[in-house]
Amino acid sequence: MHCFLHFQADKMLSKEELIRYQKHLLLPEIGIEGQEKLKAAKVLVVGAGGLGCPALQYLTAAGIGQIGIVDDDVVEWSNLQRQILYNASELGQAKAELAAKKLRLQNPEIRIDPVGERLSTKNAERILSGYDIVLDGSDNFPTRYLLNDICFLLKKTLISGALFKFEGQVAVFDLRKSDSPTYRCLFPLPPTADLTKDCSETGIIGVLPGIIGSFMALETIKQIIELGKTSSGNLFLFNSLDLNTQTLEFDFCPESLKMMPGTISEFEKMDYQFFCNSEESIVKADEISADGLSEILAKKERVQFLDVREIFEEPQVPELNDLKIPLWMLEENIHKISRESKVIVICKSGARSQKAIELLETKYKMTNLVNLRGGLNAWIEKRKEQV
Repeated sequence: MHCFLHFQADKMLSKEELIRYQKHLLLPEIGIEGQEKLKAAKVLVVGAGGLGCPALQYLTAAGIGQIGIVDDDVVEWSNLQRQILYNASELGQAKAELAAKKLRLQNPEIRIDPVGERLSTKNAERILSGYDIVLDGSDNFPTRYLLNDICFLLKKTLISGALFKFEGQVAVFDLRKSDSPTYRCLFPLPPTADLTKDCSETGIIGVLPGIIGSFMALETIKQIIELGKTSSGNLFLFNSLDLNTQTLEFDFCPESLKMMPGTISEFEKMDYQFFCNSEESIVKADEISADGLSEILAKKERVQFLDVREIFEEPQVPELNDLKIPLWMLEENIHKISRESKVIVICKSGARSQKAIELLETKYKMTNLVNLRGGLNAWIEKRKEQV
């Protein structure tokens, strides 16, 4: 068993706390010792929106000793349908400060620290360092991958929630252990553009964030007290239309470590927005078809093939195997990419290779890049026709 906390005299329960948390103390699985663990815990909630609001309220009520709130947004009309900490008289106010003010009224015996910043590679280490557990209530994939990577580097437990229309999911990543499943084990690559729209584009039923955010708070309390079965390595799925639930198990994937920065210095160089960019945002590059590639190979033209897939991705294609550099590692390996001969950039479908070309043309002024249209999928189909 792993223990989060080292107890101090000031973590003992006061008379008022013994009364406030009476219903917890009556549970043998929690009791005074468990409640003191909650009081000694430090939890950071990223996002004070649909998921963050219920999670923050229940963590505050439960007596978590120190709670951090990271959010740089302000209250808008469209938030009020599901973000239950706010009301119509508070439009335009900063969410982190406003949430902190209300939570202090809910439980004045705990510490609430608002952080009105947008989380980035430059401030993540500073913000996360003082906490034991991080709750990801963000609504975008760049932040999710960023939090996974920094929590892995700092050995934090990450509890992640996500929503889509009528469905929600929760996963726990015990990243204190180097062989624990990570977010990248579950989702090695960002989803395609059609699956990356947030609730402002797709809509969401207002009650759902309350359900999933409450589950996130529950998993946090379980982790701190070491209560019940660990949820690490499990993805909990909930469908509000039929009240169907599923729990999917997933394992640690050593290959996922190759996709992650190994040091804080590497982490600070990562561009998570670029890594998760939608295909629509990419400027179309010069392209070559699978037929055109076949002609180049037949003529044995002098070209360099640059494969920007992840190291572990299959299949390996020997004839196109000059240089393999994952998309997110391009800049630190820029010296390996030819500026003289034509460079044909390839990936699985042609989307990531377009992103690579956009980066190399825009930032490094390269003019010799060609995208393989349809990626290796198209090339493999072409080879099947030739057999």
